[in-house]
Amino acid sequence: MLKSLLLVASLLFASLQTFAQAPAAPTLKVGDAAPALQVKQWAKGEAVTAFAKDKLYVVEFWATWCGPCKTSIPHLTEMQKKFKDVTFIGVSVFEHESDQAKVAPFVEKMGADMDYRVALDDVPEGKKNNEGAMAKNWMIASGAQGIPTAFIVGKDGHIAWMGHPMQMEETLAKVVAGKYDLAAYQKEKADEDALEAASQELGQKLNELMQGQDTKGALAAIDAAIAKTPKLEERFGTYKFKFMLDNKDFTGGYAYGAKLAAGLLKDDAQGQYFMAGSITDPDSKYETLDLKLALKCAQRANEITKGKEPMVLDMLAKVYFASGDSAKAVETQTKAVELVKGSKNEKEFQGRLDEYKAGKPAAK
Repeated sequence: MLKSLLLVASLLFASLQTFAQAPAAPTLKVGDAAPALQVKQWAKGEAVTAFAKDKLYVVEFWATWCGPCKTSIPHLTEMQKKFKDVTFIGVSVFEHESDQAKVAPFVEKMGADMDYRVALDDVPEGKKNNEGAMAKNWMIASGAQGIPTAFIVGKDGHIAWMGHPMQMEETLAKVVAGKYDLAAYQKEKADEDALEAASQELGQKLNELMQGQDTKGALAAIDAAIAKTPKLEERFGTYKFKFMLDNKDFTGGYAYGAKLAAGLLKDDAQGQYFMAGSITDPDSKYETLDLKLALKCAQRANEITKGKEPMVLDMLAKVYFASGDSAKAVETQTKAVELVKGSKNEKEFQGRLDEYKAGKPAAK
């Protein structure tokens, strides 16, 4: 959560909003025939040269440098034990230069915690790590956003599901039991892909508009996109809110922000944090500040994160101080300082705590 909120903060206070560029459209989709297993070597278990008819497989992609992959490995082992008739294959991809040599020692060190077949991607001599056969034909072709990613290959040799391995067990159980509705999942995945494509398209448009600081154009683009694809409001509603304030529509902007906070973003800590920060951002220099809304958003973000997120506590303390409640600001900022002890944020957080204790901003 901290890493995500730090990203939100960097976006919030940047002079230009930068949105992601759209990736190439996936060419490998659920329901398609699974690509060939083209690996360099096997680091553990009996080699699998092809998908046998009437057998189920899980092909999972990971790397030695990937923290989340290391977390999911024991879970994959548990699933291999639970679903004994399913063949699990972990394929190491995107390894940094010369890191393929680390795979075998890594697997050996994992021991019983990595108890399924493991292979290395077939990366041609002198090529980059994203040019391996498995990386290109599976991961990149499917549009997968990162590792770990797993694919369930059905008894017909076609891909039945793709996604994060930690979210796979329930689906795999249905596939094994013959109760999996592929058509329903294909529709769900198509809807997700369509939403992602619309999101990327809007992101590109906003990036272009914000290069020229065209907040009016950006606001119009968001409204047009949401009218066409309503679910985009969950992703871009906070940007609409900020652009409304940037365009000095304070009455409409704060009303919209209150609606978001109580509705779509009720359980979204990042969204609540973003809105509180938008209102109190000193660089924005808004003539009208709805500190009551900022306080509601910061308090809700703190509720969602159970008072354990220092960035949220820091924001909440700022809003308390801006609202004239120095005592609450000191109390809240003290908790934030305790949570960042020994980190690079400690000095900054402590500085604000000293300001709140003094009852006024420190001299610059």
